[in-house]
Formats: sequence, C-alpha cells, structure tokens
Amino acid sequence: MNKLKITITVFFVLVLTFTYAQSKLILHTENAETKINKEIYGHFAEHLGHCIYGGIYVGEDSDIPNIRGFRDDVIGALKDMQIPLLRWPGGCFADTYHWKDGIGPRENRPTIVNVHWGGVTEDNSFGTHEFLDFCELIEAEPYININVGSGTVQEASEWVEYVTSSNVSPMTELRKKNGREEPWQVKYWGIGNENWGCGGNMTPEYYADLYNRFASYCHGDLYRIAGGPNSFDYNWMDVIMQKTTRHRHLVQGVSLHYYTIQTGNWGDKGNATGFGEKEWIETMEQTLRMETLVSRHSTIMDKYDPEKRIGLIVDEWGNWFNVEEGTNPGFLYQQNSLRDALVAGINLNIFNNHADRVKMANIAQMVNVLQSVILTKDDEMVLTPTYYLFKMYSVHQDATLVPSNLKTEDYSLDRRRVPKVHASASTKDGILSVTLVNLNPNSNESVEISITGNEYSAASGQIITAENMNDFNDFGQSEKVTLKALKINKPKDGKLTVELPEKSVVLIQLQ
Repeated sequence: MNKLKITITVFFVLVLTFTYAQSKLILHTENAETKINKEIYGHFAEHLGHCIYGGIYVGEDSDIPNIRGFRDDVIGALKDMQIPLLRWPGGCFADTYHWKDGIGPRENRPTIVNVHWGGVTEDNSFGTHEFLDFCELIEAEPYININVGSGTVQEASEWVEYVTSSNVSPMTELRKKNGREEPWQVKYWGIGNENWGCGGNMTPEYYADLYNRFASYCHGDLYRIAGGPNSFDYNWMDVIMQKTTRHRHLVQGVSLHYYTIQTGNWGDKGNATGFGEKEWIETMEQTLRMETLVSRHSTIMDKYDPEKRIGLIVDEWGNWFNVEEGTNPGFLYQQNSLRDALVAGINLNIFNNHADRVKMANIAQMVNVLQSVILTKDDEMVLTPTYYLFKMYSVHQDATLVPSNLKTEDYSLDRRRVPKVHASASTKDGILSVTLVNLNPNSNESVEISITGNEYSAASGQIITAENMNDFNDFGQSEKVTLKALKINKPKDGKLTVELPEKSVVLIQLQ
C-alpha cells in the first residue's frame, strides 16, 4: 500500500512538473488594433569600412555585375528580404558630412578624410543622388541624417529643399542641373546623430535648442527625428521631450541607440564566432535589456506625449563584437552566427510588442559592418543568419499586433537567467503570424498556444537553427544557417502545441 502511494505521488509530481515546465502563450486576436510599422524592419548604411564602397557600390566600370554601379547581387537579396527603409549617411559620419561635396560630376567632387572610421579618404562618389537612386532600386524608403555637429542651419535647409522641393528655387535648379528633374519623396529626416557623443559632445539642453532651430528651417511635410539618448540616459530623453514638444509641429520622432555588447565591456566586446555557452547567455541577457530601455523611455515620452504622437525611433541597434582578426579595427567587420539571428529575433519581438510607441528601428549595419545581413568579398556575397531572420520576420511589416501573454520558465547558467522563450504575434490578410525564439541552447521547449477571438484550421511553419550555436555562413562554403520549412500541427479548439528545437527561431502561420 505504501509503495502504491509513493508511485502515485511520484506520477503526479512528474505530471505537474511537466505541466509547469511547458511554456504557455495566449494570443488575443480580438484585441488586435495597433499597427506594426514596416519601418521597424529598417536598416542602416554608413560610410564605414566596406558598407558603401564594395558592399553596395562598386562603380559602373567594375567587373562585378552592377546596375549604374550598384551590385546586382545585393540589390536582388535586399528586394527578396523586403527591406522597407534605409538610413544614411551615418552614424558618426553624418556630423562630418557636407552634402554638397557629394553632388555633381564625380570627377569634380572634393575628397575628405573619414576621421571616425579608419582615417581613410572618402572620395564622395556615393552621395545624395546615388543613395536615393539605390533606395529606388531596392524599393526602400530613404531616411537621411542631417549634419548638426559641424553643419549649419542653412546647409540643412538647402539639403531638404534640394531633395524635396518642386518650387522654382536655386536648389531646385541645382538638382535639375545634376540630372534629377522631379523631386524625391523623402519623408524621414534625422536632425543630428549621437549629439551627446561623436555628434558634438553636447548637453541635452544645448542640443534641444539647436534641434528646434534646425527643425524650424527644414520645411515641408517631413517626419523630423530628434537625436535621442544613448542607452540608459533617461535624463537626455526627459530634457529633449520637455524642450521640443513645446513646438509640436517640429518633432515627430526621438531616436534611441543601444548595442548588445556581449560582455557589457566596450574594451573587450567578445568574439563573433569563437564563443561558448557562457558568452551565449551573456549576450542574451544584454539583448533583453532592450525591453527595459524601450519601456522606461516610453514612460518618459508618455509624460509629455500621452497621445503617443511622437515615435520612439531605435535607429541603431544590434550586436557589436570585436572585429575579425586581421581586419582594420576602424572598419567594424564581424562575422554573423546563429546567435545573431536569435538576438535579432528578440529585438524585433520587443519592437513589435511596443508598436504603440516604437515606429521605426534600424539594425546596424546593412553590409559588411557590425550585425550585417549581407557580407561581400570581391564578387562573392554571403547571406548571414540575420538576413534569414529578417526575411522570416517580414510577415510582421504593416501587420496588426496581436496582444499576447507568455508564461515561460528561465534558462540559467551560473548566476545568469533569461526566459527560455520569447515571442510576438501579428495578423494580416487573415493570417496569424507568431514568431518564437528558443533561447535555450541545450533543449527543446514545448509551447502551448491558445488563441481567442478567431478560429484557424491550417498551419505552416519556418525555422532558423543550426547544429552548433556558433555556426555561421562563409564565403565558398555551403550555408550552415538558413531558412527551412517546419511542419506544424493544425490547431484544434483554439489550441496547438509547438515543439521549439533548441537554439532556434520559429515562425508559425495560421489561417
């Protein structure tokens, strides 16, 4: 009798343990109303290393197949990934960039030294016309960053006029002389970049006054973005919101920059591929700080803008590791592993879930720099794990956020703990899309999904994973990390259970 009682007790303990251990995600489709702006899936291209030259632009005389100097392979890959928006010319480079140096016949354009990134000579062969031409080729919205640090109000005002005006004016005539008859439709304009640092080492009070002045002379139906805080500088956000929202028509967005530094130490940022489980969980822990940042900065913005009229623009984010051995330290070239795909998935889930305030985000950077979606070397091109993550998550662009509740246990190592599962969901054209990240590199995670508000009868899935946590795609090698189909069971009575393989990102689509 005692043995029977013990057996029954053990059985129920095991059942309860399994039930508790299973992650549970509830999706409230009946409450879906917030749009996930496609611009949350934006990218960033700076005059840094081989992002522009060699990565995007090789010139018309190059042996590498190109359209007007732009790489064919990169254009095709970006269109297939559905890139919605591209930020340019920086970054720190923006506040040393004088736009008139980059227009007119290329042989007449002056050179400058790129003081921020490697001290190399910039020949200005890629300027305003080239950038906007490239955006048209890849079908992406342009986002231009104005020079506040070393520029003038007149210079900024004339750049906006040159690009957007159809009036009879000196800048319009100059644009036409340089070969562009009709103005471009450029909506997004950043007024300065990191003005707390490389953009002038300013105080928030000083920068806010400068912002109001610059923005006053950038005329038109523009989406003006103020230079916001560095990571956890909440005072900067408070001052900017207080001083700029007095002139409601002058500010539509405030930027935020945060990079995942594996160690939290800028002196040694860790390696992009040579890492183990300790570095894996450190990176996930640092990435999840984005949730705190977005929440706390949003709370400050709510104080001055309860209607949520002003967007939080996370226009620099992503992994920042040590450069690859043997490369120029100023070029910020790093490889891209499965870990990067999971980091991107977590960040994009966070932005989706805060779509009421986050209106744009730009991963740094698009090609050959930091957490790139594409790597190039001569005529070769590599699509990174982050590329496939963005391709997978494109289903959320301009979809409607589905509110969700997730209960999951922690994955832990030593004294570090992170949730095992991370998620977001949206609906568009009758299709429910759920993106799930399994942060646990050691075991599968079972997720029970419950759906209220709508019924679905068909299911499909995709997955990104690899054999090893630090697998990556390299030149001349078969891809180790890519996007594959995943069989998903059909939902029944508003529920389905999904098994997430270890260290993976999964997309589930129901209709």
